[in-house]
Amino acid sequence: MSFTAQDVKALRESSGAGMMDCKKALQENDGDMEAAKKWLREKGLAASAKREDREASQGIVSMVVDGSVGSIVELKSETDFVAGSDQFKAEGDALAALVASKSVDAVAERTPELEELKVTLKENIGLGRVERIEAAEGNELGHYQHMQGGRGVNGVLVEVAGGSPELAHDIAVHIAFARPKYLSRDDVPADVVAAERETLETITRNEGKPEQAIAKIVDGRIEGFFKDVALLDQPYAKDDKQSVAQFIGGATIVSFAQVEIG
Repeated sequence: MSFTAQDVKALRESSGAGMMDCKKALQENDGDMEAAKKWLREKGLAASAKREDREASQGIVSMVVDGSVGSIVELKSETDFVAGSDQFKAEGDALAALVASKSVDAVAERTPELEELKVTLKENIGLGRVERIEAAEGNELGHYQHMQGGRGVNGVLVEVAGGSPELAHDIAVHIAFARPKYLSRDDVPADVVAAERETLETITRNEGKPEQAIAKIVDGRIEGFFKDVALLDQPYAKDDKQSVAQFIGGATIVSFAQVEIG
């Protein structure tokens, strides 16, 4: 599989590795982008694996919370100039209100308005993630929206059972900045854990660790992986001496959703 200079640039942006390292990674993996990312990480050349998932587009994250129902809508644009315009932000708010009052699929009702907005603002505009949580009776719906330059860029909804409104809000704030991908370690797919373990074994072996110690080292690093991606395992943002699971005590986190630009 061949690759271009643009492929090298894209790999550099997603991995944080140097240009020549990215070129070599693509050469070693026949132009396969995902394999090249893994190769860079195994060689210790990638700045951060998390950067692979980050999206470079601009836009806004609009949120509406009405009682026990909350919605988040990501509206994408090409530039932050358009994202910060009143017309663009108004459309995001209208979409979020529609989702809150009806359903996630209700965004289709505003397709004509989105098409008109593309023409008016002369930019490619599209929907990103759309989330909606309706908390069960008696549960708390926590929420948090991080603002930047007058627009929402990071929105969180979390449903908590057996907890206070303050607890639900604190967990929403934690999620906004800790960015968990799963609720618990049991929710991490087995194939994801297996792939991570394989990568960690390669990294550990490449570090020159003794063969007999590799399994134990990898077990420890897998624990670190769970603390990274699973909400309940994460160190609580305001007190990293306890996990989120310890912080919430007898309460239960039912579900959460996070949408972030960038």
